[in-house]
Amino acid sequence: MLLGIAVLIAVGMATYIVLPLLSAETAGGSLPVDVTVLGDLKRRRLVVYDNLQDLEFEFQSGKIAPGDYEALRANYLGEATVLMAATQEAEQLKENDAVIEREITARRTQRDVQIKAEYSCPACGYENPLPVKFCGECGARVPAPRKKG
Repeated sequence: MLLGIAVLIAVGMATYIVLPLLSAETAGGSLPVDVTVLGDLKRRRLVVYDNLQDLEFEFQSGKIAPGDYEALRANYLGEATVLMAATQEAEQLKENDAVIEREITARRTQRDVQIKAEYSCPACGYENPLPVKFCGECGARVPAPRKKG
């Protein structure tokens, strides 16, 4: 009788522990809201700053020896320096990407303007699709585009 109750309690506890791990809600796993490189660096930097603050508090309260404090502080400061440099590099790359995207947009706009001008009808001004020999609106001959170079 006592053995049966012990087995029943063990099975109940095992079910209680394993059931949340097998539920559909956690099966797919959840991603953090901010999974960008800059977001990850910021999160890691904040963790290091919190660790430094905790270390300082524990040293001031006398829980950590001065030698251990200096070693841990140097380690945390080195890690913070690496994270700050990586953040600056990632921000610089992001700024460079923005400059490149602006240049691409400007060149595409310039190219589109040239294309429209090359295939517009001299008689009626209709902008024909590429390539055409005669205007789709009035039927007048559209001159061939000038070759670059």
